[in-house]
Amino acid sequence: MSPRPRKVSDEEIFAATHRATQRLAPSELTLAEIAAEAGVTAGAVAQRFGSKRALLLALAKGAAESTGDFIAELRAKHKSPLAAVRAYAECMAQLARSPAALARNLAYLQIDLADPEFRDQLSVQARLTRAGLRDVLAAAVAAGELKRGTDVDALARTVEAIVSGSLMTWAFYHEGPAERWIRDDVNAVLAPYLTKPR
Repeated sequence: MSPRPRKVSDEEIFAATHRATQRLAPSELTLAEIAAEAGVTAGAVAQRFGSKRALLLALAKGAAESTGDFIAELRAKHKSPLAAVRAYAECMAQLARSPAALARNLAYLQIDLADPEFRDQLSVQARLTRAGLRDVLAAAVAAGELKRGTDVDALARTVEAIVSGSLMTWAFYHEGPAERWIRDDVNAVLAPYLTKPR
């Protein structure tokens, strides 16, 4: 008698999918690879989600919906609001652990931009990210880390743009680790607004 198939939660499958996307490009990613990562059969994953696209879309939806919680968690971990902003930038730097890793992540971004349903989730994630950054920057003004009168809406947009752009320019120059490259760019953007020079 064969053993009963191992049951896994959706969260476990999402985590396995995320791990698989960190080593496989979209063209290489299969339900079989995801199932192997999760320790279940491909049939079990297919029965649960139907297709690779449906699974990736569910993962994207979950990521988008949890964006606000992610930024709130960063804020809770840091006494300084600006430290939370810098921690956010360092988390984003993980997308560029190497030029190859960044290229792989950009391939998934291409799907997000080209497919309307994925694009909707990307838009939700972006709007929640900016709102979260705006709230953290407002807290930095209230804490006296940033100058009074700082336009936190504009600064949140600028921080968001510089982190994304910095990921790309790091890939062009590849000088040192991405974390340091992005941190330096974020610090340069924040510098004119600081109440005390770093």
